[in-house]
Amino acid sequence: MLWSEKLNWVVFYFVGILCVCSLITNVSGSIHEYKNEAFYPKSNAFFFHGGSEGLYASKLLHSPDASSSDKPLKGKSFIRFETVTFVRPKESASKQNEMQTITGMVEAIILEVKERERIGGSFLKTDLLCCTHNLSKEGSCSVGEVIIHVDPENHEWPRRIKAFFQGTNEETQISEEVEIERTGMYYLYFMYCDPQLKGTMIKGRTVWKNPDGYLPGKMAPLMTFYGLMSLAYLVLGLAWFLRFVQLWKDIIQLHYYITGVIALGMCEVAVWYFEYANFNSTGSRPMGITLWAVTFTSVKKTVSRLLLLAVSMGYGVVRPTLGGLTFKVIFLGLVYFVASEALEMFENLGNINDFSGKAKLFFVLPVTVLDVCFILWIFSSLSRTLEKLQMRRNLAKLELYRKFTNALAACVLLSIAWIGFELYFNATDPLNELWQIAWIIPAFWALLAFILLVVICALWAPSRNPTRYAYSEEMGDDFDEETVSLTSSGIKNVEMAANLGEDLEEDKRE
Repeated sequence: MLWSEKLNWVVFYFVGILCVCSLITNVSGSIHEYKNEAFYPKSNAFFFHGGSEGLYASKLLHSPDASSSDKPLKGKSFIRFETVTFVRPKESASKQNEMQTITGMVEAIILEVKERERIGGSFLKTDLLCCTHNLSKEGSCSVGEVIIHVDPENHEWPRRIKAFFQGTNEETQISEEVEIERTGMYYLYFMYCDPQLKGTMIKGRTVWKNPDGYLPGKMAPLMTFYGLMSLAYLVLGLAWFLRFVQLWKDIIQLHYYITGVIALGMCEVAVWYFEYANFNSTGSRPMGITLWAVTFTSVKKTVSRLLLLAVSMGYGVVRPTLGGLTFKVIFLGLVYFVASEALEMFENLGNINDFSGKAKLFFVLPVTVLDVCFILWIFSSLSRTLEKLQMRRNLAKLELYRKFTNALAACVLLSIAWIGFELYFNATDPLNELWQIAWIIPAFWALLAFILLVVICALWAPSRNPTRYAYSEEMGDDFDEETVSLTSSGIKNVEMAANLGEDLEEDKRE
């Protein structure tokens, strides 16, 4: 593939990012907004999915002042309907008698995911959602209403809220607050059964709140996690900085790159913590803050992979430069950043329900392919670097790279095992019933990246004897200091000069 064609692919994915931004006008959070959205037919009903979130039970089930239900109460968990309005077509409204009290009905149904089988006529051995005259004769439902099999242990759930059209009015509203008394994954459905209401639209919003804030239940532990990760990066950064300043005369180029990755990691986790804290206090995710967070993540992931690749190639240790590979490495990093940024924006901006599975595959597949390319290139480079060091009998550097290879191999094996667990987790939990432990999936990757960074910092820490693992042009990096013998210095100098020439020629060829 020509370089012009590769650049076209980069531009293509960059356009993909812009398309994602154009689809998002507001970042959805615990405030679910409905902007003149339509119902769609399902069985003999018309259906609209109003949202779903994991909610913990209220810590304080009853407010001391019952009249203050419109005021947020600390420790209270609820779903609040804020002027959720249903607008029926003018043709439907004009056919009604304005003297009639009820000329149409829309129902809002709140249920736990484990109660999903209680909605519809499955317990009556029918696939219908709305009650018919024949079903009503059995006394199990009322004609024109959604069939609900009430929980025998709690007759108020699944919770049904009715909104009635009156006379020839085109609009009706729901303004109510439902307190959550049991921890669970809650779904909100809007449905109507009357075919004359076909074309009805919904607008307004619902607010979902947990006892400690607006952060969704499956995301709440991540705020604590990123707070702890911020402290971990701070400790690592201080330890590295003190060592860096103490031995600043012995610093090599690679140390500056490691410092940059630590700084990016600190910024990344700090911005994510701030983003979650803001989300928890306001219930919405401002696009600007979230965009900064996902960009820091993409930059840090890209630079981390480039650092691993450069170290594996022996940069600063076996070879002074990357030679002809520099452009290829930079190009791969640029493509990875664009693909990673698109995926992060897809996963963190907007409502995931707005995009189809095919759209998600469009963003996930390029990142997966590029990660595989990085892994193959890193291990092939490590193999050549180890071969060079073994051939030159450079024992100190050989031991250093063997430790690095073992650590990297362990991380790759852990990653493969975790990917398998993640696929199993998603396949066996399509309805998010395990939402309380879902946070460990993104947390694992952040923790694994931190551990690998700590390993690199430990192996390549600033030292009073940097020549132990730094590239030495004078010596050619062919032998360990302990193997240099005064009696055979002439022969070895010739060999070292030959090997140095071979390395330079190899860099030019690459």
